[in-house]
Amino acid sequence: MQISKGVEWAAHACALMCGLPPGKGLKAEALARYHEVPGAYMAKQMQALSKAGIVHTARGKHGGYRLARSADAITLWDIMAAIEGSAPAFRCTEIRQNGPCGAKPEKCLQKCAIAAAFHTAEAEFRESLQGVSLVEIAAGVVAESPSEHLRDVGNWLEKEAVSLS
Repeated sequence: MQISKGVEWAAHACALMCGLPPGKGLKAEALARYHEVPGAYMAKQMQALSKAGIVHTARGKHGGYRLARSADAITLWDIMAAIEGSAPAFRCTEIRQNGPCGAKPEKCLQKCAIAAAFHTAEAEFRESLQGVSLVEIAAGVVAESPSEHLRDVGNWLEKEAVSLS
């Protein structure tokens, strides 16, 4: 399974928005500049996060994005599902029914060992991502960042944050 760049960018954008003061937001263009990613692509990720209820969008000249709920109520799974969808990564095609020795459909009422293993692994992966909140991620970023970097981020947020209606 490969996780898209969009998931990474959305997670970083959400982590950055944890540092916003109440009532403030960031424009998609500012988030794109901060992370040096294409603006149109960042806007697409932000729209997906908005549709999923992870970020709140204020439109117009003074619009922007902010977290729609507290960071402890947003998980990495929420972000990933918003960007990539929640459909299973593994989709069994019942290949065991193909070929000259294919099993009869009535003999395939249970998942085969291969499908069962993939489904178990994916369930564990999702559960793992559901167990990591955005507040934990943001706390980890703060803990691993030098104070001068945190100061620079704070100054950038102060300069770029817009008041949202």
